[in-house]
Order: sequence, then C-alpha cells, then structure tokens
Amino acid sequence: MPSTLLRDHTTLRLGGPAREWVRAATEQELVAAVAEADAAGTPVLVLGGGSNLVVADAGFDGRVVEVATSGVAPDSEDDGAVCGGVVVRVAAGEGWDDLVATAVERGWVGLEALSGIPGSVGATPIQNVGAYGQEVSQTIASVRVWDRTLRGVRTFAAADCHFGYRHSRFKADPGRHVVLTVDLQLRTGSLGAPVTYAELARTLGVDLHDRAPLAAVREAVLGLRAGKGMVLDEADHDTWSAGSFFTNPFLTPEQAAALPDDAPRWEQPDGRTKSSAAWLIEHAGYGKGYGLDLRGGRASLSTKHTLALTNRGDATADDLLALAREVRDGVEAAYGVRLVNEPVLVGCEL
Repeated sequence: MPSTLLRDHTTLRLGGPAREWVRAATEQELVAAVAEADAAGTPVLVLGGGSNLVVADAGFDGRVVEVATSGVAPDSEDDGAVCGGVVVRVAAGEGWDDLVATAVERGWVGLEALSGIPGSVGATPIQNVGAYGQEVSQTIASVRVWDRTLRGVRTFAAADCHFGYRHSRFKADPGRHVVLTVDLQLRTGSLGAPVTYAELARTLGVDLHDRAPLAAVREAVLGLRAGKGMVLDEADHDTWSAGSFFTNPFLTPEQAAALPDDAPRWEQPDGRTKSSAAWLIEHAGYGKGYGLDLRGGRASLSTKHTLALTNRGDATADDLLALAREVRDGVEAAYGVRLVNEPVLVGCEL
C-alpha cells in the first residue's frame, strides 16, 4: 500500500496526507473507485505521475485515486510498416517518457521531441503537453474518458478536444473527465518529424524543418532538458519541480506595445501576441536561483531555468506559493502582465 502522503507521489515533493487512497491497476478499478466516491459525495483527486500538482500542506480531505493502469497496443502487428502509420492505444497510467522511448525504439514518429517529460499518459491531453516544437495534440486521434457528470464512458475525437496552447476541453471543465486511454496516430519511419524549434535544430546540427534520426532527436532533447533541470534526478533539487510553473502569456496589442523593444514577441492569428514568461521573470529581477537567500532558502527558482520553481529539500507548499506570488506580482508590476500558473493547485491558491 503506498504512503498516504502526497509529497511522496509528486515531483515537487510537497503535500500532506490523503484521507483515503485507492490504487487502480485496471480500467474497471479506476472507474469504480471514482464512481463510488462520487456516489458517496467524497471529494476525489485523480493522481497520475504527480508532475503537474501543487498540493497543500494540509493534504487532501478525500479519496486519492492513483492511476496505475497499463497497456500500449498498436493496431497492427507490423507497427504500420506497410501503410506507413500506426494507431496506438495507451492506458492512462503508462509513464509518458516510457511511451516515448518505446515509440523511438519501434519507429513511431511524432513524440520524440516530447522526451523527458515526467508524468503519465493520461495527463498529457488535459494540458496539451508540448515542448521543443511538438504538442501531444498533433498526434492524438481520440481520448476515452469516464464522464463523472454523465456517469458513462465517452470518446472524444481530437477535433472535439478543443486543444489550444496548454489547454483542452478537459482542462476547461476540471475534474469532470477521467482519462482512461489515449489513441495516438503516428507515422512510422527512422526519421523524426521536421524540427521546428531553433534550439533543437542547432543542437542536432540541422536546419529548421529538416529531419533527424528519431534516436538522435530524443538524445538531444534529453540533453537540453537535463541542462535546464527538467529531467527528474533525485540528487538534483533543480528537478524537484513541476516543470514550467507559468505559461507563456498571450497579450493584447496594448500590452505587447508596452513591453521593452527586446522582449520576445510572436504574433498570433487572433491578433494577440505571445511572449516569453521566462524572459519577463528574469527581466523583472528574478534570475536563476532567486529565493535561495529568502525564507531559509527552502524554495527558489531553479538555478538552471527561471520558469521552474523548486523545492530545495525541506520546503512546504506555503513556501513555494509565497515565491510564486512574489514572482507573479513582480512581473505584473514591471510589465502589466499577470502570469498564470501551469500546475494544478490542490487545496491551495495563488
């Protein structure tokens, strides 16, 4: 039986006890654990890899359902060698990076730039996980869920998932949908998808939109992520984080015009401008390692990457949230831009 302390099951290593804990190893157990709690009026926290959660020090006064389902099933024995593509059904409890490693080994194309991201497969469509020019929505064919409102299994085609930047219909209606399986439609071959991220292209020694071997892309991404403290390492407190804590902001024309000339700007089709949260944080005075000399140094920005808020070993959730508020409010005071947290907050708020 796993520990009932949430801090033992989150990458930030924060969070107090759960009143009740259920480990669901099958889809039937997962649905039953959630449905029974709902029928009894018991609050539910569905827990995958714990990589995108900030849990209060008081813990969770309800049932934590740990998703431990497994299964990676391609739709053909030849992995798509004949038709040039494969649809793979993956259980929500599978580790995401384990799936990416399998995809690279078996010549499934489209996930390689998402290497090294912690957490489970079931969490990826909720946040529309993305990195280094790829988003999981680019390969999702459909998502099967348990709908806690309608009390039944539903399947959403990709077009009905309302994917956007770190967003989906599942995130817009939090808690309603428990992901059961994700169907991924992947091309097959030895070369990865065209490289669209400049830093990755430079690392691989290719031009933008060129392709490189799958294994080389994975190795390069893992190296880049490790250099930013974004690959889990028990001995490295820079990795005791929830990854990027703030999403890149989308600005009105007025907000974008008010930024310094050298601030990053990416024009969007809807007239807004996307900017860099990391740039705003650093230029507002919060550099790498900020916080090491505050509040006992228990929580700080990563010494490798300003977007990650880290637990230096004995932080509390309150320590981390105090730092997050300071950074968020400082950026807003400096630039008139209010950053939004990416991790889900459980029993706490900014």
